[in-house]
Parts: sequence; C-alpha cells; structure tokens
Amino acid sequence: MTSFSSSLLFSSSSTLKDAAGIAGNVFAFGLFLSPIPTFRRIIRNRSTEEFSGLPYIYALLNCLICLWYGSPLVSCDNILVLTVNSVGAVFQLTYSVIFMVHVDKARKVKMLVMLLLVFALWAVIVVGSLQIADHSVRRDLVGLLSCASLISMFASPLFIINLVIRTESVEFMPFYLSLSTFLMSTSFFAYGIFNDDPFVFVPNGMGTVLGGLQLALYSYYRNRSAAEDEDGLESQQPLIVSYT
Repeated sequence: MTSFSSSLLFSSSSTLKDAAGIAGNVFAFGLFLSPIPTFRRIIRNRSTEEFSGLPYIYALLNCLICLWYGSPLVSCDNILVLTVNSVGAVFQLTYSVIFMVHVDKARKVKMLVMLLLVFALWAVIVVGSLQIADHSVRRDLVGLLSCASLISMFASPLFIINLVIRTESVEFMPFYLSLSTFLMSTSFFAYGIFNDDPFVFVPNGMGTVLGGLQLALYSYYRNRSAAEDEDGLESQQPLIVSYT
C-alpha cells in the first residue's frame, strides 16, 4: 500500500512538473517575440538608430548556458529546460545577426567579436564540464553557472522598475512583456520545485517576484495616470461649459 501511494505521488509530481515546464515553454514565446516590433523598425529604416545589440548577445549566452544545463549530458531530467533555451538561442542569434547586418561598420566589428566570444566561452564551458567524470559535480558546476546567468538576466528589470518609480510612468515598461516574464518565471519556479532543482527554482523564484512587482507597479501607475487624467477633465469642465 505504501509502495502504491509513493508511486502515485511520484506520478502526480511528474505530471505537474511536465505541465509547469510546458506552460513555461509557451509563455517564453511572449518574451522571445517581444523584440519583433523593434526589428521591424530596424529593417524598415535600415538602421539600428540608438538601439543596442548587447542585450541580445547576452541573452544568447544565457540561453546557451541554460540549454547545456538542461541537456542529458548534464542533467537527465530537465528536457523542458533544454527545449525552451534551444528555441530562445535561435531567436537571440537571429536578432543578433539582423542587428549586425544593419549596424554601422565600427559597431558591426565589435558585435561580431562579442558574438564569437560568446560561442568561445560556451565551448569552454561545454568542453571543460565534460572533463569532469563525476556527473553530480558536473551538474552542480553547470547548474551554478546557469543559475548565476539567470539571476543576472532577471535582475536587469530593476533598472526599468527604478525608472518607472522615478518618472511615475509605465511608458517604458510594456505590460505584455512584464506579464510574459511573470508567467514564464512562475511556471519554471513550479517546475523547479516539482523537480527538486534549486538551480531552476531559485532564479525563477526571483524572476516571479520581480515580474509580480512590475505588474503591481504597472497597475498602480496606470490607474494613477488615469485618475489624474479624469481629474484634469473634471477641472476643465466648468471652463468648457462657460465657453459654450
């Protein structure tokens, strides 16, 4: 009876883990697709203007490290981490190449060098970790690298959060981007919990908190702006009436 209960509990946990991972893969597309309007503008104007290509190169490195952690050679039970970061790497590489095509010559060389450095660093991580015969040590090492990379990625919205609070405006914090971040992070936080993997649930737990904070700020300052606009209309109403 105890064996049957344990088997049923394991099956339920595995199902919930897979459901959370699949949901995280789906929500991640919101993040992967979010730069498309920017690149439509770049292609249309044939110029990168004041946009920076560095976030896409760094995101590529993050995806490469995390997909290696999710590979069977490192962790055999994180296939959904492998899939989401494989797709993400393709998107980020595509964005980086498009950016490089349309940037001026001086920045083109710089971006090409940085892109080569990303793949060189990833190759060092892959080859170096494969030299570690102990599979658990290899998993811990690559897991720490992926965790650190994810935390730095999730920490980047702190600048936007500070900007929103300082300007009291959500102009530079798109709602759907914040929502996608929150939903994806929450899904992979649950995935990591069900999989008992701190290298997944710790950084995504931080991402969930930051994503929730962004949504809360968006709601607060959007409602505040709407209220101010309404007050402004009310204060103008007597003038409108008097003039008519």
